[in-house]
Amino acid sequence: MSQAIHHDEHYDAEGSKIGMWLFIFTELLLFGGLFIIYSVYRYMNPDAFHLAAEELNRTVGSINTIILLISSMTIAMSTSALQKGQKGTTILLLEITFMLGLIFLVNKYFEWGVKFDHGIFPGSQHMLDTLSQGEILFFGLYFAMTGLHAIHIIVGMIVIGFALAGVSKGKVHADRSALLENAGLYWHLVDLIWIFLFPLFYLIH
Repeated sequence: MSQAIHHDEHYDAEGSKIGMWLFIFTELLLFGGLFIIYSVYRYMNPDAFHLAAEELNRTVGSINTIILLISSMTIAMSTSALQKGQKGTTILLLEITFMLGLIFLVNKYFEWGVKFDHGIFPGSQHMLDTLSQGEILFFGLYFAMTGLHAIHIIVGMIVIGFALAGVSKGKVHADRSALLENAGLYWHLVDLIWIFLFPLFYLIH
């Protein structure tokens, strides 16, 4: 009887992993399409995209990149700690990952806030009056793509929260780690997307 239950749990875990990989594939298609749109518009408006990119804060972008790279490391380490039965370490590493995600969002909030204060946001009269069509396209893509990424960060933090609760209650452990592993996969996807967004908007001029 216990063997049958273990078998069922194994198949459930495998099924959830396959489901997560399929979901990640669809997300990559979505952002891949957006990256292609960005590339086409950049090719058509090189000077305008160069001018608009100068308005972005590279320091904040760099800090957020470092934050996400560290968070990828901490969530990977939490999975290893769980497999070793180190519950306390797993919880600590997940809490650090969650906090790093929150810091990323706070930084992004202030970065966006500066743009809004300067009248740079989709549909603003200031943009329509003072910026070229190419610059408006750049900022439209910037807000759309970084905004979508921020939503993914929030979803990732919610999933990490569930994994953290599961580990704390003993429902997620070395023999039943699918939830944490899937949270890790999703978080790595979020980090990977940012690794492409950062140079596209902040570095390539």
